[in-house]
Amino acid sequence: MSTPVYLSEAEHRQITDAVAAAELTTSGEIVTVLARRSDGYSDIALAWAALAAFTAITVLAIFPDFYLGLLADLTGQWNAEWSPATLFGIAAAFGILKFLGTWAVQLWPPLKYLLIPRPVKTRRTHDRAVNLFKVGAERRTHGRTGILIYLSMQEHRAEIVADSAIAEKVEAEVWGEAMAQMIGHVREGRVADGMIAAVEEVGKVLAQHFPREEDDQNELPDRLIEL
Repeated sequence: MSTPVYLSEAEHRQITDAVAAAELTTSGEIVTVLARRSDGYSDIALAWAALAAFTAITVLAIFPDFYLGLLADLTGQWNAEWSPATLFGIAAAFGILKFLGTWAVQLWPPLKYLLIPRPVKTRRTHDRAVNLFKVGAERRTHGRTGILIYLSMQEHRAEIVADSAIAEKVEAEVWGEAMAQMIGHVREGRVADGMIAAVEEVGKVLAQHFPREEDDQNELPDRLIEL
């Protein structure tokens, strides 16, 4: 399965230029990350497959005559008498087939992500953004003024994570406008425009609280990181 390409080289440059322009007015350092997904969700797929298998076996136990009669018709047996070992084998096979079938259909990404509960997607997107921030931006600037703009395409989620100095001065709710602008563009298929809008809005907020100093240095890369 080929990996989706969300942005062209030209769009990458546009986002990089937007970050560089925003940082001309602030000592803050903006990092942008575009991810195809935030998690593989294998545990969720496994849970759905297990639930399907358990449900299938339970239904078989509640309506044995119907399913055994159907099996007898399919195999051409008349007045079949099933031994306990055969019955347990049928139940096990039925459950295994349901498990494998449910797992297999979730290999199709649209269905897989549709079956993931919204709170799970939100939480894991947040956790992924925080982890990336800790690795790539946290405490890596002189004044702890790094901030991460993170967009996860499969989950349709975005996060903004700020370093300690920024968090002390700017409430998390302030970033809501940047998030709204980004998501609005992305929903219309304009991913680059969404990232640029978020960068510009974040830059305005940072400029108010952390104006650029004369000896300011670029401490974090301006380029978009695509995962």
